[in-house]
Amino acid sequence: MRSATLDRRVRKEAQQLVREARAALIIKRGPLVGKAGDLETVSDEVAKALSDEDLHRVKLALPALDMLVDELVKRPVKSTWRDYFESIGAAILIAFVLRFFVIEAFKIPSSSMYPTLEIGDHIFVNKFIYGVRVPWTTTRLFEVREPKRGEVIVFMMPCEPERDYIKRVVAIENDTIEVRCNVVYVNGAAVPNKLVQSETCEYDDHDDISNRWIRRACSRYTETVDGDSYDTFHDADRPMRDERKVAAGGLTSGDDRDFPKLDGARFPPSCSRNPDGTAFVAKNQATGQIVETHAHLPHTAACEQQLHYVVPPGHVFVMGDNRANSNDSRYWGSVPNENIKGKALFIWLSYRSLSQIRFERIGDFVN
Repeated sequence: MRSATLDRRVRKEAQQLVREARAALIIKRGPLVGKAGDLETVSDEVAKALSDEDLHRVKLALPALDMLVDELVKRPVKSTWRDYFESIGAAILIAFVLRFFVIEAFKIPSSSMYPTLEIGDHIFVNKFIYGVRVPWTTTRLFEVREPKRGEVIVFMMPCEPERDYIKRVVAIENDTIEVRCNVVYVNGAAVPNKLVQSETCEYDDHDDISNRWIRRACSRYTETVDGDSYDTFHDADRPMRDERKVAAGGLTSGDDRDFPKLDGARFPPSCSRNPDGTAFVAKNQATGQIVETHAHLPHTAACEQQLHYVVPPGHVFVMGDNRANSNDSRYWGSVPNENIKGKALFIWLSYRSLSQIRFERIGDFVN
């Protein structure tokens, strides 16, 4: 019984080796020069012995065929260095694919997104959520979904596409947006906001010119958009202005960060009309439209809705959470959706300096 089993195994192995030898002779005839004749002769001998059912001849020729197949057909054993290089190469390739199409790291350089994101926060950005974009271009291969109000996004600044900005989406295409006395109105409805901190509100800002940290006063409010809440910073005097507005039944003058401006030429914000006078032109940026909604209001109605901006199709309107210290869509216009790189996910590292790591912020999701 054992002999019959062994014979079957020998026959099966011989058949397999003949198949491998013949495949190699067909596909790899060139690389087998010098040994191809031996391989062909021995494989034919084993094949004929199998056909004649002469197991004794099969057993005699099988070792030679096995040796030739091992030498000429089977892949040589890779060296340890080759294993290392292939592993490293695969890791680098995966990292590039992830970085270009799925997730990317981004460092917060300014205080425009306080208190949500601080200077020195390092975050991961989900680049896949809005669709896959060809690296270093604004061309999208396909779209997954459009940005939503309240989401924090990273995008190529329309006026300087080589620079990445991070802001919060306040309004989407065809929405109307107006800011009066620090209150944001989207489609005519005020975004719910509540004072949560006034006299004790302070934050550290970095002055790039003097390379020093400066302590700034602020007021802190919570806004709620589509059921999600986040905090915003405003100037320290906003709570007093809000109290005066209630007591007097209105204010005669608004805030210098109101939008759109009531005085001067009523041009929609855009790169070509940047407040600093620089003549930037963003080819893919639409300007939107300024619409007057209420004219001839009382002189105490500075905080009332009267002039709004319509976000152009295929664009979003963004603002920094630090409303008193943010260069955003109020000044240079809406962001084309094709400029958006992705949605902010979470903080993976945070430090003020290498010796001052903010461990309490690491792992926090960006809301």
